Amino acid sequence: MTDLKGKVVMITGSRRGMGKAHALAFAKAGAKVVVCDISQEECVKVVKEAEKNGGEAIALKCDVTNKKEVDNVVKAAVSKWGRLDILVNNAGIAQFFPFLEITEEDWDRTINVNLKGYYLCAQAAAKQMAKQKSGAIVNVASVAMGQVGIGFPSIAHYCASKGGIVAMTEALAIELAPYNIRINAIAPGMIETPMIDPVKQDPKNMKGILARVPMGRVGKPEEVSNLVLFLASDAASYMTGSTVVIDGGWLAT
Repeated sequence: MTDLKGKVVMITGSRRGMGKAHALAFAKAGAKVVVCDISQEECVKVVKEAEKNGGEAIALKCDVTNKKEVDNVVKAAVSKWGRLDILVNNAGIAQFFPFLEITEEDWDRTINVNLKGYYLCAQAAAKQMAKQKSGAIVNVASVAMGQVGIGFPSIAHYCASKGGIVAMTEALAIELAPYNIRINAIAPGMIETPMIDPVKQDPKNMKGILARVPMGRVGKPEEVSNLVLFLASDAASYMTGSTVVIDGGWLAT
């Protein structure tokens, strides 16, 4: 049901971590993949890996905070394949600072990448999708999105950005539905990516977090990719404006 053969997908932040896993999963499912991130060289490595497995992909540099670069990636995808069917807004950063030590520069950088970048990419992609009268957008939020009954200290700016993603997803679901564009968000918990390296450096803290996760382990990027593929596919044709949690049961405790 998640056959994506021939679909064109743009995945931001796909040089490593979850983004890379998503890119390889889409390629395996038959999609044509635009691998984009701040380092084109690293994106090329992902493309080569996808091609080894029979996939089709291109590598493009994209700073998601730069509107011109974002617009150029969308134009490149359309120029090569004639359309853009799916956007996975995945690029993000996490900086760990006590709130009283967060600088204005820290705050701005996090909001610019994690929230402004999503707006720029979603708008550029949606303009093309509106012409096609079809499309799907998946925004990567986080369990640290607020209103979940658990607080996340030392990442106030990250939490603010992820909560904003959820709110924007709900608003865009209403605005984009007339164009047959669906938009959903996912909220991962602890996933094995470079982003959680600072947390892993404190074994006591890590042990405490995992003690609250019923499944007792960190998730794998590929497990998240399965959910992203579902939301991007026709199997989720009646889903829009939703935020789906994938956290090993963390928020259920």
